[in-house]
Amino acid sequence: MGPAHSLSGAAAWLGAGAVAAGLGHPMPWPVLVVGALVCAGAALAPDLDHKAATISRAFGPFSRGLCEVVDKLSSAVYQATRKPGDKRRTGGHRTLTHTWLWAVLIGGGTSLLATTGGRWAVLAVLFVHLVLAVEGLLWRAARVSSDVLVWLLGATSAWILAGLLDEPGGGAGWLFTGPGQEYLWLGLPVVLGALVHDIGDALTVSGCPVLWPIPVGNKRWYPVGPPRGMRFRAGSWVELKVLMPAFMLLGGVGAAAALNFI
Repeated sequence: MGPAHSLSGAAAWLGAGAVAAGLGHPMPWPVLVVGALVCAGAALAPDLDHKAATISRAFGPFSRGLCEVVDKLSSAVYQATRKPGDKRRTGGHRTLTHTWLWAVLIGGGTSLLATTGGRWAVLAVLFVHLVLAVEGLLWRAARVSSDVLVWLLGATSAWILAGLLDEPGGGAGWLFTGPGQEYLWLGLPVVLGALVHDIGDALTVSGCPVLWPIPVGNKRWYPVGPPRGMRFRAGSWVELKVLMPAFMLLGGVGAAAALNFI
């Protein structure tokens, strides 16, 4: 579901841009573009607990090793907190990193890093998420390209976009205008991307325990989702023929509204 996750993340931020414009806090166009790309990348990040996911390949041995660690951590947390109604299982996929609490913690950590770490911290955040966005949105091209080319594209794009944001009116201080609050907003697309990923997974046959650690009945890892008849398998025609075109359409409408074209 990598491409669908990334498209949903980008569409979600563009929709958020339309909402922000309607509430009197319009996004400067660099914020709209950067936020959409960061959100597209962040929408892949919850699959850090899955060794076969797109994110596990994005940064070579480093991301593969990180996925191993996160998988073991997620499995340990599941086993330590499961209730009698939760299934016995091995592996940590669709557990800890697929919860609202994880999304908030990762987003908060991103904002803290961006506001206290200076320009290089902002560049690092942009680089990581732009590489993931390329892997998700341009998956066909990325699959046949070398990792180094994708990393160079991510690094170059991060440098250019950070420069645009730092220009007067570029948006480094969008929404949060107090001293030292530049780039505080950068955690918002990270939170949104993670939550959109969880919602997408909730639509599939396995559901998603997005509510953890809030218990539901005798389950702490309750698999949230619509009725069984409305769910689909990842990679099915519903994802490819219905959801992805819908995300493109909604993203286009959101962008037009955010930029006051409609």
